[in-house]
Amino acid sequence: MLPSSITQLYAQGNGPAEHGARAAALGGTAATLANEVWAVANNAAGLGTLTHSTAGAYFENRYLITSLNVSAVAVALPLGIVAPAATSQPARAERGVVGFEAQRFGGALYSEVRVGAAYGYRLGVVNIGGRLDMLQVSFRDLGSRRALVGSLGGQADIVPEHLTFGVYLYNLNQAKLADYQDERVPTVARAGLAYRASKQVLVLIESEKDIEHAAGFKAGLEYLPAPAVALRAGYASLSQQTTAGVGVKATSFQFDYAAGWHSVLGLSQFVSVNWQWERKP
Repeated sequence: MLPSSITQLYAQGNGPAEHGARAAALGGTAATLANEVWAVANNAAGLGTLTHSTAGAYFENRYLITSLNVSAVAVALPLGIVAPAATSQPARAERGVVGFEAQRFGGALYSEVRVGAAYGYRLGVVNIGGRLDMLQVSFRDLGSRRALVGSLGGQADIVPEHLTFGVYLYNLNQAKLADYQDERVPTVARAGLAYRASKQVLVLIESEKDIEHAAGFKAGLEYLPAPAVALRAGYASLSQQTTAGVGVKATSFQFDYAAGWHSVLGLSQFVSVNWQWERKP
């Protein structure tokens, strides 16, 4: 038996992840983000335009409390021949992209461990994807529960190279964690728009709705003063957190840092490192 009141206090909610310091800096507006390894966690559809094998590591600390740490590692692997970019169409792997992620949240009293596999595919102007997770929720002295969680996502270029719509549906199977009070993993829907005003400016808005709670709003802004440097800012209404961050690309590595501020709870920090490598023929 896992008391739901304690779960709500300590858990990250068993809900969909917002991994990668880029997404964190953008206020968690991750439903439309694509062509990066952290799409494996944020919206598997975004894997559809990834053309390089990529591995990533992510660390998050909330409000300077060690028991609220999150750590994750991920890898994404394009399958088949990479088709070159065409008019209004990005390059893509002909057989799609498969991704894997392992994540841990919490401390000695409460923890969550999640291992997931995802797949994304590009079809015309649409990315589609899905993910299957094994989630384990553990309380010290109270035991643990496991559940299989299935999720689906999609992204569509409404105006190619300028406007993208994204949607992500987490826990479509409404997985149960415990019989006590019929405790289930949250079922969450996210939908958002990404508008690329220019090659340097990306504007994102997103809404998130847990079927048992009120909807929330997120917004993010990314500006590239140079091709290898990104400045970011965002806001999330549900967490009442303002965020900002920076990203730097150096050869095959991408380094991202973000910080979030809550007026009562204080500072949160997010760091991720990604590495891309060329596949051998």
